[in-house]
Amino acid sequence: MATIDALPDIADHVAGRVPILLDGGVRRGTDGLKALALGARAALIGRPYLWGLAAAGETGVRHALEMFRAELELAVALAGGATLGAITRSLVTPRR
Repeated sequence: MATIDALPDIADHVAGRVPILLDGGVRRGTDGLKALALGARAALIGRPYLWGLAAAGETGVRHALEMFRAELELAVALAGGATLGAITRSLVTPRR
């Protein structure tokens, strides 16, 4: 099972008592938006910054993180949210 598919049930089970950090499958800002909408407090990224490192060292990591942030900010804005706190589960329909 993919982490994003397991997330809604886990978020429902812990009901805010434990912060959830999603790791796995986060490759772009829209993936981060989905994770936040489905109950994660944060989404961890591993491969995107490693790709930047492999391509251009420190500059590549900086660029990859800036791209990720820009994608997330754009996705939030396009979803009608002014802040990350405005993100709710109603933005996505989890697969069942």
